[in-house]
Amino acid sequence: MYSFESRVRYSEVNSEKQMTLLALLEYLQDCCTFQSEDLGIGVDYLSEEQVAWVLSSWQIEILRYPQMAEQIKVCTWPYDFKNFYGYRNFLIEDETGNTLAKANSVWVFMDVARMRPTRIQERVADAYRAETSPMLSGEWAERKIVVPKNGEKRPPVQVARHHIDTNHHMNNGKYIQTAEEFLPEAFVVSGLRAEYKKAAVLGDILYPKVTLEERQAWITLEDEQGRAYAVIQFFRK
Repeated sequence: MYSFESRVRYSEVNSEKQMTLLALLEYLQDCCTFQSEDLGIGVDYLSEEQVAWVLSSWQIEILRYPQMAEQIKVCTWPYDFKNFYGYRNFLIEDETGNTLAKANSVWVFMDVARMRPTRIQERVADAYRAETSPMLSGEWAERKIVVPKNGEKRPPVQVARHHIDTNHHMNNGKYIQTAEEFLPEAFVVSGLRAEYKKAAVLGDILYPKVTLEERQAWITLEDEQGRAYAVIQFFRK
């Protein structure tokens, strides 16, 4: 298991002094990125090899949002590899070891020159296998999200520079941040599932389609032809 400790910053909280959903997602992404960097198979290595890890899906359960100035510990570990798929768990704990959030994720190893999945390199697989742990217990759903057909269209969103990460695509968390804006103000997210279908790049237009129920919501971010970039299912406390 790989971990790092931090303290919740003022810039990471909302008006109620709770960590925002985006900040929580970014801690998870930072943790696996730090692990890869420390293993020597991080951003620069992947760029030189013209490969990348692309998030296919994740499911996140939030038991309690961290508070401003609270000490937290963020943990991650890979638990399986199959062909071009990698599987990874995450935990966020408070300073006494209580679980604040946990997550399961599926990643695809991509040949970025051809933009297609490719078998995980032995160097990469061996480095991660040395740090594998068993899969985190929990009720983890299938990767594919079934979306109701009665979604309502909302105003389009253009992908801007602040959405783009080192892969030159819209960052995983930014899709969720964009979708979260279409939730009612009283909808406190206690968990989510996200399925990423194709990468949006700078200048692309996202066409949201929203279905709201009392305890959950589905938001699909589509292109002009109705093909999904990402599908997000939110769960409410």
